[in-house]
Amino acid sequence: MNKRILKKRTSNLGRVFNKISGWITRKTGSPAAFILAFTLIVLWAISGPVFDYSDTWQLVINTGTTIITFLMVFIIQQSQNRDTAAIHLKLNELIASDERASNRLVDIEDLTEEELMILKKFYIKLSEKAEAEKDLHSSHSLDETVDAHYKLQPRKKPPVKS
Repeated sequence: MNKRILKKRTSNLGRVFNKISGWITRKTGSPAAFILAFTLIVLWAISGPVFDYSDTWQLVINTGTTIITFLMVFIIQQSQNRDTAAIHLKLNELIASDERASNRLVDIEDLTEEELMILKKFYIKLSEKAEAEKDLHSSHSLDETVDAHYKLQPRKKPPVKS
């Protein structure tokens, strides 16, 4: 199959999945969905004596909740990934739009946990410095660091696949 056709089908499938997962996420996060789920559980519990609390009666709720949970994990994760990417792009735009901001923070989400902790310590020191200055209009940036301990090593960019 042609790569362009496959890419277009994948892209269309992705759009459809985005729409469906967004709709499902909104609907399942509503009060009506909670009330419906709660009502189903109450009805299931009330039906226990009718079915003599049989194994089949228990299996119905266990299977149903397991299937729903399994599918919802993927739906919620997809929605979360999309929201996170959108937030990162918005923050990157804010960083890029301020000439005093450090553009090195644009891809901060790719840093290691250790590098993030180094940055956190640096920003705590910046906060303390700004508080000591008592100037609401002063601004400090990552680029102002003079302490070599807080300087990050440049990361190697992964090779671009063609």
